[in-house]
Amino acid sequence: MTRRLGVLISGRGSNLQAIIDAIAGGGLDATIAVVISNRPGARGLERARAAGIEAMVLEHGAFASREAYDRALVEELRRHDVGLVCLAGFMRLLSPVFIDAFPGAILNVHPSLLPSFPGAHAQRQALEHGVKLAGCTVHLVTAELDAGPIVLQAAVPVREDDTEDTLSARILVEEHRLYTEAIALVLEGGWRIEGRRFLPGPA
Repeated sequence: MTRRLGVLISGRGSNLQAIIDAIAGGGLDATIAVVISNRPGARGLERARAAGIEAMVLEHGAFASREAYDRALVEELRRHDVGLVCLAGFMRLLSPVFIDAFPGAILNVHPSLLPSFPGAHAQRQALEHGVKLAGCTVHLVTAELDAGPIVLQAAVPVREDDTEDTLSARILVEEHRLYTEAIALVLEGGWRIEGRRFLPGPA
């Protein structure tokens, strides 16, 4: 796996910024080859360009189908020789066309302790359920939503006075730390998948 990352975003790009900062600070041995957004107004595009990273927009509405859009994404990522795809607030479900193009090489960070609270508004789901611990998960992406093998997790205590915003903010701090650690771990290799488990050691 090359150490060239492709980062897919839809919004503010705070996890993208954490990756940029980790690389710049020497904590992550990788290069961001390209940042792609499906939304032209995504703030993360500005973050990428400010760091001298190529950033581009592929609007999903311009394509006839999810598969056609995913084929265009794959083409751009391959053109940039991307070895690991990092989803950083990319609000699109990926089709098998995309997932099959990068087997075992797509990472996502999700703001819950999966398998609890997959999908949207995970922090709100956690509060409504009354859990005492929330957190975040970095996982390999498979065809099933937020259900791929778990690489790393971090727990965040839920306070009695938490709102969705306050809990989200504390989880986000852990996301920034955890995502860069997980990227480094995956890039280093020396891991395997057994069933649903991400384990150290050769495949």
